[in-house]
Amino acid sequence: MTPENTVSLGRRLWTMLVVLGFVGQLAWTVENMYLNVFVYDTISGNPDVIAAMVAASAVAATVATLTIGALSDRMGRRRAFIAGGYVVWGLSTAAFGLVSVDAVAEVAPFADAVVVAAVTVVVLDCVMSFLGSGANDAAFQAWVTDVTRTENRGRVESVLAVMPLMSMLVVFGGFDWMTRDGQWSLFFLVIGLIIAVAGVVAWIFVRDRPVDSADRPEGGYLTALVHGLRPSAVRENPGLYLALSAWCVWGISTQVFLPYLIIYLERYLEITGYALVLAVVLTGASAVTVLAGRVIDRVGKVRFLAPAIAVYAAGLLLMPLARGMVPVIGAGLVLMSGFMLVLAPVGALVRDYTPPGRAGHVQGLRMVFAILVPMIVGPWLGAAVIKGADERYEELGVVKHVPTPAIFLAAVAVLVLIVPPVLALRRRDARTKEAV
Repeated sequence: MTPENTVSLGRRLWTMLVVLGFVGQLAWTVENMYLNVFVYDTISGNPDVIAAMVAASAVAATVATLTIGALSDRMGRRRAFIAGGYVVWGLSTAAFGLVSVDAVAEVAPFADAVVVAAVTVVVLDCVMSFLGSGANDAAFQAWVTDVTRTENRGRVESVLAVMPLMSMLVVFGGFDWMTRDGQWSLFFLVIGLIIAVAGVVAWIFVRDRPVDSADRPEGGYLTALVHGLRPSAVRENPGLYLALSAWCVWGISTQVFLPYLIIYLERYLEITGYALVLAVVLTGASAVTVLAGRVIDRVGKVRFLAPAIAVYAAGLLLMPLARGMVPVIGAGLVLMSGFMLVLAPVGALVRDYTPPGRAGHVQGLRMVFAILVPMIVGPWLGAAVIKGADERYEELGVVKHVPTPAIFLAAVAVLVLIVPPVLALRRRDARTKEAV
């Protein structure tokens, strides 16, 4: 029996899980947070532009994960999609450094340079999101399901859950100075090269897990592609769709404030050293989440979920009260710890409820519930709240809206909707234990 099929994953598998998980989240940190700052600082201060970009990229990412996830299921191969995808993902990320209002003005002097630059970034973001989601959200995440088991997924998900925080920490600590100096081209080039190198590493060290032909999806490719969107699939896998519904609500809640978080710290709270704040918060939250991994496996994912949601809600309520660096660090620790403590058990539950032979397809469903809907609904809610608060400032003759604490209160209001699916999961879990 190989290490991939035992509770202990082995050193090589853990290394690839960490490396590919971390680099993938490094890319998503740039896409989800720094690309917003890039647009805000160099192209347009209108929050609607950011919301439109986030929504468009979410659609592209979902299409990629659905199509490539189903394709990798049918082929029974993940390695080629991971390795090749990471390489082209890195190249597309580096391409953002070529876009600027001045460059557009030189190429098309009679066009509205700001509009053209904004449209160019949105289109390039869609391309980058498609490539990245095919490699990471479809192939890599399906591979993680392939090589893990119910007994170790709490630990695996707790490690993967901190990767967004660790990637933020590395970007803020190692590369933020480039953005502050306006060296966006260098910033995107360095990040792009890191992603591409990870693709080469994946080709050398990732191994596909042999898939039993009996587990291969039946029917044609198009049938497999839309399988999970059918009512019959929902009836056959209630636990999966309850977990995905909870993930969807959590995702919307996070996207109300997350795209605007750096702008909030810098412009509303006027914390110039926000990189230090985020470094302390992300390090602390990462430690809490990793330590919680064994607890999740021990007490049960469903049972762990309710207190994790409570911690996250408490953090959202504390953020509007925090002023100054130290209080913001305290509130941020609670917020980001809860943020990741919810993600770990929900992600593990989705893997547990994945039907045999459909790991890639389920990653497409995850994108619909956890990325597409949240990234369309959340940022627009956040933009509406920001514009409603009408906090502004003027920079070089351009009026820009400033995020206010109301974005965290709006996130709490959304989070209330997570209660029904979580209660349903608890009832289902209780019935399962009674049956056993």
